[in-house]
Amino acid sequence: MRKISAMPMAALLLSTSLILPGGTFANTPSDTLVYGTSLAQVISLDPHQGQEVTALEIMANLYDRLVGSGPDGTLTPQLAESWDLTDESITFHLRENATFATGEPVTADDVVWSLTRLMTLNQAPASKLQPAGYTAENIADMVHAVDERTFRIDLTGDIAADLLLYRLSEVAASVVNRATVEPHDNDGDLGNGWLRTNAAGSGPFLLSRWAPNDIVLMDARADYWNGAPQLSRVIMRHVPESQVERLMLERGDIDIAGALSAGDITYFTNSENVTIQSVPTGGFYVLAMNMERPELSDPRVREAIFRAIDHEGIEAAILGPYGRTRHVPVPVDFAHAIPDPEGWGYDPEAARTLLEEAGFGGGFSLTIKTIAQTPRVELATAVQAGLAEIGIQASVIQGSGADIVSMHRARDFDILIPQTGSYMPNVMGSMEQFSSNPDNSREANNAGNFVWRSAWDIPELTQITAEALRENDAERRGELYEQMQYQFVESVPAVFPMFERFQPIVLSNRVQGYQGHAQNVVRLENVTKTD
Repeated sequence: MRKISAMPMAALLLSTSLILPGGTFANTPSDTLVYGTSLAQVISLDPHQGQEVTALEIMANLYDRLVGSGPDGTLTPQLAESWDLTDESITFHLRENATFATGEPVTADDVVWSLTRLMTLNQAPASKLQPAGYTAENIADMVHAVDERTFRIDLTGDIAADLLLYRLSEVAASVVNRATVEPHDNDGDLGNGWLRTNAAGSGPFLLSRWAPNDIVLMDARADYWNGAPQLSRVIMRHVPESQVERLMLERGDIDIAGALSAGDITYFTNSENVTIQSVPTGGFYVLAMNMERPELSDPRVREAIFRAIDHEGIEAAILGPYGRTRHVPVPVDFAHAIPDPEGWGYDPEAARTLLEEAGFGGGFSLTIKTIAQTPRVELATAVQAGLAEIGIQASVIQGSGADIVSMHRARDFDILIPQTGSYMPNVMGSMEQFSSNPDNSREANNAGNFVWRSAWDIPELTQITAEALRENDAERRGELYEQMQYQFVESVPAVFPMFERFQPIVLSNRVQGYQGHAQNVVRLENVTKTD
C-alpha cells in the first residue's frame, strides 16, 4: 500500500472532523451518520443509469421500488402494499399515502413512465430486465396503469413471475417522479443529464449535495410516507486511503468504514468500540479477459492464466475478510451449487505447457486494468506477478470508476478486474450475468451485459440460462441451475470468478440497526445512533 506523509493525512483529518477547543476531536453528532468509503465508482445518481456499488446504496435511500428486499433476500412490500401473480402478469396495488419528495402522490403512471424510461434509455441497468424479454420496443405495451393506484406488468413468457419480482426490487426499477424529471428532457435524453446529479424519488432521504470523489449529503424527509427517518442527515465521505479511514474511525470522525484494507480490518478484531460485519454479496472478484485479443480467445491460454494465479496464497495474504477462493460463479453454500472444477489449481509448470501448446511459449504482453480501490489494486498486482512467472508480461493500469467502467463497457481492455453482486439469493441471482449473452456482435453494443463486454460468445449457455428463467417447476429449475454451472466450466470462461466476494464493514458501536445487504440497497431510515 502507498505510504502517506503526515501532512496530507493531518489535513484530511482536519477537513472531515469537528474540532473542539484544545485541539481535541468530537464524536459525530448523534443525529448524523458519517460513512467513510470510496466514492470513486459513483459516476451517476440516475437510477436508470448508475449501477456501481456505492451509487446503489445512495440511490436505495433516495428512491423506492415497488418491491423491497431485506438483508436476507426476503422480498417485502415497498411502494406496492400487495401484488397478485398469474401466469400472464403481476398486478401491484400501490399505497395510498406514498408521495414523492415534492409532495406529489406516487401513481401508477409514474411507475409506467419509470420502467419505460429505464428500457428506452438502454443504459447498463436496462440489462436487469432485458433477459426477462423486455426491450425499448415492447415495454410500452407490457406496462399498464389500470387506475391511479393499480399497476400491471405483463409477462413476456421469458421469465417466471417470482423471478421477475426480484428484478423489480433492484435499484434499476426505482420509480422516479415524472412531473419533476420530464421537464428536464434535453434532446430526448429523458432528463438523464439533469438526474445524474439530482434526485426525484419517494425515498426516505433527499439529495442535498454530491461532489464527485469528495462527498454526498442526504437529508431526512420529515414527510416520508413510511415515517420520518431516525437520523437527520447522512454524510458519505470519499476516503480511499485505508490508513486514514482507520484513524478517522478510531477518533470518532466517522461512524462506518467501508473501504478498509484487510490488514486494517484485522486491526479492529478485538476492539470493544466497533463491530465488524462481513456481508456475503453473492458476487465475485472476476478476471475478465477480452476475447477480441487473439491470445485470450484461445481456451488453452485462458486456462494457463487460471493456473498461474496462486488463489489460496492471495486469499491468505491479501483478501482476508474480503473473499474466499471460488471458481464457479455461485456461492458454495447456495442450493444446487456445484464443486469447484478440478484442474484449475495453481500450477505454473502446467500453465507454461499450455502456453507452448497454444503457440505462445515465448510469452506475450498485455495490460491489467482496475479501479484504484482496495482490494482490486492488490489483486491486480498479484495477478501480474503470477503471469510474469509463466512469461506473460503484464502492466497494471489503475483508474477512476468512471474511466475503468467506461473502458470495460467499450471492450477497451485486455484483462480487467471487476466485481459482481447478486440480485437474489439463488443460483440465477449470482450466475446469470456470467451465463447469458444473446448477441455478441459489436453492433449489439450491449454494454450492460457483463459477458458481452468480454466478447465471449456462449449461445448454448445462454440458451440453458433462458430455459431456467422460464421454468416454474422448482425441481426442474434446480436441474437447469446445475447444468448452467457445468456448461460454464466446460467452456473455459473468459469471465473467470477468482474469489467469492464479501463486503466487510466496520461500524462504531454507536450505530444501531445498520445491516449490510447483498444487493447494496441498505435502507437507513431505521438506523439510529447512541450519544
